[in-house]
Amino acid sequence: MSRYLILDIGAGTMDVLFYDSESDLHYKAVVKSPVQHIAEQAETFTGDLLVTGNEMGGGPISNALKQYARKAQVVMSVSSAATLNHDLERVRSWGIKVIEDSEVKNFIETNKYSRLTLGDLQLGRLKNIVEGFGAPFSFDVVGICAQDHGVPPEGVSHLDFRHSVFKESLDKNPFPHSLLYKADEIPTTMNRLTSISQIAKMLPTDEIYVMDSGIAAIMGASMDRTAKSKEKVLILDVATSHTLGAALEDQKIAGFFEYHTRDITLDRLETLLHELAEGRLSHDRILEEGGHGAYTRKVIGFDSVEIILATGPKRRLVQDSHLPITFGAPLGDNMMTGTVGVLEAIRRRKGLSPINYL
Repeated sequence: MSRYLILDIGAGTMDVLFYDSESDLHYKAVVKSPVQHIAEQAETFTGDLLVTGNEMGGGPISNALKQYARKAQVVMSVSSAATLNHDLERVRSWGIKVIEDSEVKNFIETNKYSRLTLGDLQLGRLKNIVEGFGAPFSFDVVGICAQDHGVPPEGVSHLDFRHSVFKESLDKNPFPHSLLYKADEIPTTMNRLTSISQIAKMLPTDEIYVMDSGIAAIMGASMDRTAKSKEKVLILDVATSHTLGAALEDQKIAGFFEYHTRDITLDRLETLLHELAEGRLSHDRILEEGGHGAYTRKVIGFDSVEIILATGPKRRLVQDSHLPITFGAPLGDNMMTGTVGVLEAIRRRKGLSPINYL
């Protein structure tokens, strides 16, 4: 077993890592995210539009399809409509017609519609990227991370549900890699990760693993050479869409918080890091502030923190912080934080030899 394809599918970029454990060679690329790429495709169409495929990250494509429905008919299959909202009546309220997946063939045969396929994995595009490395498009293991809010039970918010999934797992096993799933282990409520794994089965690989991108970022940042040897660490990943802070002790997650990056300020981040380390964060209070939530398992104490490490494409937000923040670069690249996290989680899961992420 030697060839790994690792993907971090974000809101702004898709980060690609090809790693060969036998040669210890790796190739990497940072490209436009699938959701940005597909949203741009949607803007090139005219006339009525038929949308098929699977649930993927929303944001740009959701906005694009809502706008499109104001000028022409948009028909979406049930599987693809979940990208916009799991409540299909809400999707219909935006002027979009939702059809059963079994009806798609009939709509295609009318030849009346331009066609758009949703999905976080664009296999042809991915093949071009990997072959552009000069690497074979064939893998022993594929690992992918993306953010998945899950499909909550009726009456439960998706943020409370996401929090409960993390809490249940981390209370039992606080290591980040405990939230890595093999393709046949994904909780049925994790719809986006399930959709990704279904498409990934069309890749030439023996094994598929998926992981939430926030947890992958925690794992990857902890592998940075400046943090790896430290006992008590604060991690800050300032990504395009979401910002996540985490406290680790002996590589175990003591707690974390999550916000939309657009809603956070430097002053608030500095306060959050203090409160995180002191165990004073409340999930409900973070939600009230417009954040995504928080989890606290253990107090590590701010004064005992040995390093505060920042990663993420928008970490410039903290460049003027009065806190002693170190800018991390696992595998020599800030943008590889998520992919390194997935690769390390797989390595630990399989009990393989350590990898030098320098």
